Amino acid sequence: MIADVARQLRENIQRVIVGKDDVINLALVAVLCEGHVLLEDVPGIGKTTLARALAVSLGFTFRRIQFTPDLLPSDVTGLSWFNQKTQEFEYRPGPIMSQVVLADEINRATPRTQSALLEAMQERQVTVDGVTRPLPRPFLVLATQNPIELEGTFPLPEAQIDRFILRIAIGYPSELEEATILDRFRLADPLAALQAVTSAEQIIDLQEQRRQVRVETSLRDYIVKVARATRKNQEVALGASPRATLALFQASQAWAAIQGRDYVLPDDVKLVAPHVLTHRMMLSSQAQLRGRQPQDLVSDIVDSVPVPVED
Repeated sequence: MIADVARQLRENIQRVIVGKDDVINLALVAVLCEGHVLLEDVPGIGKTTLARALAVSLGFTFRRIQFTPDLLPSDVTGLSWFNQKTQEFEYRPGPIMSQVVLADEINRATPRTQSALLEAMQERQVTVDGVTRPLPRPFLVLATQNPIELEGTFPLPEAQIDRFILRIAIGYPSELEEATILDRFRLADPLAALQAVTSAEQIIDLQEQRRQVRVETSLRDYIVKVARATRKNQEVALGASPRATLALFQASQAWAAIQGRDYVLPDDVKLVAPHVLTHRMMLSSQAQLRGRQPQDLVSDIVDSVPVPVED
């Protein structure tokens, strides 16, 4: 069931996004886990287009927030205003009150505004003037940032980075894919004609099905050992948190389900581990001086942990 819906969603999104099977599958992993995604890549790759195509295909409500240094927390969460007719305060919802929220260039906003997302991302609720309001479900934040341009940006705090279940880099298209993009967008924008292939109710049901994907005890212990190995490595100043361990567990389940299996394999863990762990790790100063990259370090750590095998 999950694999069939994932295939329909992938094919629908690929009416707009050329290729990128693994990127789309990882985005669907986040949807099945109701987690948030950090899209980190250079401008013009298709981050915003992917977010919009995903929201339309899922049948979710969608809002985009352009993060800038002058953006206020109330511009995200909404505010209470005094209605002179009724002589009462009324809540005016902010763009966060959507099922898919695109936080575009999130690292350009001040830390105060960035922190306005923390409660929404973790508790799926917002508090304005002492009143707590639940967010529509499912709820997914897709945040983008440019890893190259650092001038005028505010690095995301570790507490917020840890709330993104995955970090995804889309990457440049191949020569053939880039030629296909020109042909596809020559006459019209295919995103304008895109239709939903599922609904929020069906996705909520699939999220429950994902929880039933079997993870053997030996594989569960393997996931724990991989996460704990990041904390013991001398090249790592800050390792993966227990939230990262849970994210690795859930993402492995979702990836297995998308592949049409009701059980997780070690290869599932190895495939999603770089996307789950790299943004949560802080390298030591010595490792940074040696030019070590988090992706390479995660690969080394995953390879160093013995894979469980059947007796």
